[in-house]
Amino acid sequence: MIKLGIIGTGGIAQLFVDAAQKSDYFKLTTVYSRHEETGQAFLKENNVSGDIYTDLERFFAEGDFSAVYIASPNSLHFAQAKAAILADKDVIVEKPFVINPTQWQLLYDLHQKHPDYLIFEAARHFHEEAFKAVSETLPSLGKIQGANLTYMKYSSKYDSYLDGKKPNIFTSKFAGGALQDLGVYMIYDAIAWFGKPKEACYHARMLPSGVDKMGTILLTYPDFDVTIHIGKTSNSYLPSEIYGGQETIVMDNAADLHEVKLVGPKAEMVIAKRSAAENPLLQEAQAFGKVLETRDQKARQVAEKWLETSRLVNETLYALRQDSGIVFDDEK
Repeated sequence: MIKLGIIGTGGIAQLFVDAAQKSDYFKLTTVYSRHEETGQAFLKENNVSGDIYTDLERFFAEGDFSAVYIASPNSLHFAQAKAAILADKDVIVEKPFVINPTQWQLLYDLHQKHPDYLIFEAARHFHEEAFKAVSETLPSLGKIQGANLTYMKYSSKYDSYLDGKKPNIFTSKFAGGALQDLGVYMIYDAIAWFGKPKEACYHARMLPSGVDKMGTILLTYPDFDVTIHIGKTSNSYLPSEIYGGQETIVMDNAADLHEVKLVGPKAEMVIAKRSAAENPLLQEAQAFGKVLETRDQKARQVAEKWLETSRLVNETLYALRQDSGIVFDDEK
């Protein structure tokens, strides 16, 4: 059983811990939180006993865990992942991994100096069976002619922002915004299914806080384009589609794949379906757990392949921010 430490106690952290423990690979043992009472509440919610640290150095130096899941605000990922690697921990970083290619390369180079340990970016849908079903079905479309991908979800923090507060996800200080929070899923889709684009453009609608609330992305490939709509200040119920000749892959949500269909003029066929009751991070936790428990050459090659996808996603996200002029405080 892999002893798990966790940084962060928000909603995504709770989902991951639930999925990790249901996967039968992980056991939560250690929590880092800025506040003791928050950490206590998190342990109680998960019905486990464990240690709580409010000092990050002590967390890494004294905590009884071998793998850490980092679910802090985006701008903190780099420093915390660096500390985890130096402490000889396996590291799972919630998406987005880091905020730019320089940080990504620095972490990767440091990781190479600690080769016994593994690092992952937690882009949950990338590990789902439905995601793999799309990849496996693409060749049947023949020549790809384009795709439209949409992920727009009204943020639970937006009302707080409108009330004059400064939730992390809507500030440049913590590297927030629609692209970093929701767009990363769509870029994972595009990179995994079509490869790295020739050009990446982003028309962003900005908030006064310096981050994007919504926008339209255009990824250009040699023979087709991929159009992506993202937003955190409204909801969309449009499906996402990939176009072949007469047939089209239709997804209920390209970031949260409950159902994937192959639709043509004569028939439609469901090629993947996930129960709405299943924790959406379960398959991700199982994938990470299997690699961490096996740790043989094949498992490490799988982890390296995932990291290569993470690198290309990070480069593309950065190119999109460069195109739209989004700069985070740490980059100024």
